[in-house]
Amino acid sequence: MPLVTTKEMFKKAYEGNYAVGAFNVNNMEIIQGIVDAAKEEKSPLILQVSAGARKYAKHIYLMKLVEAAVEDSGLPIALHLDHGDDFEICKSCIDGGFTSVMIDGSKHSFEENIAVTKRVVEYAHERGVVVEAELGKLAGIEDDVNVDAKDAIYTNPDQAVEFVQRTGVDSLAIAIGTSHGAYKFKGEPKLDFERLEKITNLLPNFPLVLHGASTVLPEFVELCNKYGGNVAGAQGVPENLLRQAAQLGVCKINIDTDLRLAMTASVRKHLYENPGDFDPRQYLKPARSAIQAMVAHKMKNVLGSSNNL
Repeated sequence: MPLVTTKEMFKKAYEGNYAVGAFNVNNMEIIQGIVDAAKEEKSPLILQVSAGARKYAKHIYLMKLVEAAVEDSGLPIALHLDHGDDFEICKSCIDGGFTSVMIDGSKHSFEENIAVTKRVVEYAHERGVVVEAELGKLAGIEDDVNVDAKDAIYTNPDQAVEFVQRTGVDSLAIAIGTSHGAYKFKGEPKLDFERLEKITNLLPNFPLVLHGASTVLPEFVELCNKYGGNVAGAQGVPENLLRQAAQLGVCKINIDTDLRLAMTASVRKHLYENPGDFDPRQYLKPARSAIQAMVAHKMKNVLGSSNNL
C-alpha cells in the first residue's frame, strides 16, 4: 500500500466525531513505536516531519523509514510536513514524496498569508497533495516556531471562512487556546469551545486542526524529574478537552511534546538504573515501547480513532 493523503481520513473522522493523531517523527524508534500502536489500535495515522527533523535526520532517511513502516504494517499512512514556513520547503517535500504539507503563514498579515497559502495549494493540488494552513497564532516553542504568549492571536471565525474560500486549502489549523511546548497554561487550562463551535458552524464538514495539543502526561514529567530532568511545572492540555474538541469538528490533533517526554523519561530511567550500559539498543528498546504505549492510549482514550481503519 502506498502513502495516502488525509482526505478520506478526515472525511471519516468528521462523520465519526473523532480525530486522527498526527505524530512528529525524528528517528527509527519513534516511527516504530507510533506505527506499532496504530497497528495495535487499528487506527488511521499521520506521521509528520518538522523542518528541524528534516535537518536532523535528512529527508531521504525519513522517507525510507516511513516507506518501510507502510510496507511492514500495511496501514494507510499519510506523511505530512509540519510548519513549513515558506513555499520552497513545501515544494521540496511535495516533490520528495510527502502526501500532505502545512504552509504556516501565520507570521504574515492576513493577505500575505492568503497569498503564500494559495501558491502552495495550487502547486500541491496539481500533484495530488493536500495542504494544511494556519490562521491565528499559537504561543509557545516547537523547533523553529517561537511565539511569546503576548503575541498569540485566536482565530477569527469570519476570517477563517474567507481564508478557506480564497485559498482552497484542505484543512485549517486554528488557535483556540493550545500552545506549543510543555509549558502551556498559568492557572486552569481552558479552550475556547464557543469559538470552535462558531468556526465549525461557519465551515460545516471542513477539517480543523489543533496544534500544541500534547497533554504533558504527569507520569513522564515525574520520571524525567526523578532521573535528572528539570521539567517541573510543565502542564499540557487535559485529555477531556481534546476529546471534546475532536467531537466538535477537529479532525487532526498534533502530538509532539508527549512523544519527547515518553522517550526521554524511559532513556533516563534505564541509564540511571544501568549506569554501565552503553548499548543504544538496550535503552532505545524500552523507549520505543514507552512511545507505543503512550500513542495507543491517545488513540483509544483521547482521539477516539481506534478501530476506524
